[in-house]
Amino acid sequence: MEGNSNEPHKSLRTLFETANNQRHNLDSIPNPSSSTYQSQLQTIIRTFQQCQDLTERLSIFSPNETEDDISSNSLQYLLTNHYLGDLLLKDSLSRRKDVLQRSRVAYERFLKILDSYDMLCKSDGKLYQRYLSSPDDFSLLSQSDATARRNTKIARYKQEQELKLKLEYLARVPLALQHDDAASREIYLAEIQLCAHNTFHALDIIGQELKIISLMPQTSPAPQPEDLAEDYRQRNGRPNKDDHYFDRLDPPISQLLNTGKTGPILSKDGKPLKPFTLLDSRQRMQNGVFRQDHALPTMTIDEYLAEEKRRGGMVDGGGQTSSGPQDVNEDDLDRADAETMKAREWDEFVESNPKGSGNTLNRG
Repeated sequence: MEGNSNEPHKSLRTLFETANNQRHNLDSIPNPSSSTYQSQLQTIIRTFQQCQDLTERLSIFSPNETEDDISSNSLQYLLTNHYLGDLLLKDSLSRRKDVLQRSRVAYERFLKILDSYDMLCKSDGKLYQRYLSSPDDFSLLSQSDATARRNTKIARYKQEQELKLKLEYLARVPLALQHDDAASREIYLAEIQLCAHNTFHALDIIGQELKIISLMPQTSPAPQPEDLAEDYRQRNGRPNKDDHYFDRLDPPISQLLNTGKTGPILSKDGKPLKPFTLLDSRQRMQNGVFRQDHALPTMTIDEYLAEEKRRGGMVDGGGQTSSGPQDVNEDDLDRADAETMKAREWDEFVESNPKGSGNTLNRG
């Protein structure tokens, strides 16, 4: 049921046209993360929300009506929630989970009103019933059957291209026919069908992203400065501000002497209450009080050389004794024959391989 006053309708039409023009101009801003883009985006979202509120106050749409009861000029207001869902997804300033949930609510309102007027096509009507049965697990594509997933992709791509071609053809209608009520109505209906097609794809993407966010670890909120100061005082054994604490640079001597030396080290649950060091004996603690500020040797030089010789780090020999001629045993005939054969083989090698015979590349 539509209102009887023309003035509210005029303001709604002006408000919707302004928001729609701003939505088209938003694409001219190159960087979606810039402050200019986000500021303009929030302005457009607020304008479309005003359109939505005004549409509800005027009772432009009613669940008791049919598609034929909606005037041609009012059909465009059905797209308000779809435009809101698209714009909310571009918000990069708010928390991502809140952005996805707000966008999902806008898309759901858009599909709900189309379903109430029976304006969804047969395939989209089946998808909407699937979505209502399980919104969190909704998916356009089959997760188990690869063939069904491929066929669904092809069918939805063809359907999208047909809707786009139909909308482009209707948009090229001569200016004289644009004032025709039937032609305008057909253009709006074609755009509604295309937006409904894209809405299911957006709901599929939103569901996947929400699942990923639910698997992410929860981050605790950043501590406030008051909490940091309180924690610092507790860790250092200082009293709270309520205990007449003063921020002095020179605390009393009694406080310095008692800091960290009184009270239990571990709690009843075994949690350390203050830092401590484990030592093997009291004597070691006493020996470490008065000592040199450098590391002392732990063994003598002779002990070090003996240890190195035991580990194989030193080789015996060398010097004049190893370089002098060795005594030859003239009675050792086997060794003498071996030395003779070695010398003979070397002479034969020198005769068969004269000096320079191997260098055949650099000869002049």
